[in-house]
Amino acid sequence: MRATTAVELAKKYSVRLPTYEPEELYQYEGIVEFLERYIQISHAIIDREDFARIAYEALADGVAFGNLRYREMFLNPTNHYADGVSYDTVIDGAIDGIRQAERDYGVQCRLIVGINRAESPSDAVTLVQQVVDSPRDEVVGIGQDHLTPDNEENPGRFTEAYRLAVANGLNITAHAGEIDSSTSADVAAALDLGCLRIDHGYKILEDSELLKRARDNNVYFTCCLFSSRILSGWHDLANHPIRHMIDAGLNVTLNTDDPTMMNTHIGKEYEEGCVEMGLGLDQVIKIVFNGVDAAWMNGADKQALRHEFEEAINSLGSELN
Repeated sequence: MRATTAVELAKKYSVRLPTYEPEELYQYEGIVEFLERYIQISHAIIDREDFARIAYEALADGVAFGNLRYREMFLNPTNHYADGVSYDTVIDGAIDGIRQAERDYGVQCRLIVGINRAESPSDAVTLVQQVVDSPRDEVVGIGQDHLTPDNEENPGRFTEAYRLAVANGLNITAHAGEIDSSTSADVAAALDLGCLRIDHGYKILEDSELLKRARDNNVYFTCCLFSSRILSGWHDLANHPIRHMIDAGLNVTLNTDDPTMMNTHIGKEYEEGCVEMGLGLDQVIKIVFNGVDAAWMNGADKQALRHEFEEAINSLGSELN
């Protein structure tokens, strides 16, 4: 959500924020403070129109700043239940914004319903059952984010919810191996849940057998350079875990995490991130197509997106160096 929109909605609903200055709102330190700020702002999103506006603006900004073509966007419905907001309001509002953005900009977007790990495993099961009982074409999978009450990742807590998701044909992913206190065991737990796509996953580098398992099973990793600087403290991109994951032969994709809160966009992740990591052109192009391959699109849409990117790369020709 744009900081200006967050401030406007907070004032509209009389929601207390640490600051009402947009340029200061997204200043914080570390993942715990980031999540606290994220939850504070979530209380200012109430009506279906609010969710539509946020989704639309996010996609419009992605197109304007990074030539975004396709996005899978997390949202956590349960973060809004305490404010009297229903699952349908959250999802249908976001879908309204997604559809309008596609009409206006030609950008596609799908939704991943996120489990808030600060909540209980039974809450997660209830959430997944809501997704199953209220299917939407735009909702393509289940993920998990936030941290447990002990500020851990521990993705294995939600085994039952993930089994329910898989049994009903939903794609699955999980944040794992992202923060300093996490370990390769968190990545292994996400793989044990059946995830063939892992969000972040940086701590996999601690375990050579786990690296082999991920390569053998063609696992994809949705990595986020600039958020990891803020939330994990990895400032040297030339020696970043993502660079080492690429060198280790993993299927790395580049993503934005929370673009406004991280002061990034998909163009920046490529333009600045790949240069700072010292990647060659072939490596960057592989990351581009890893993103296509990892996407939870239907076959025809995926083929069309791949063709669009191939044409764009070919047309650039000698400009790419």
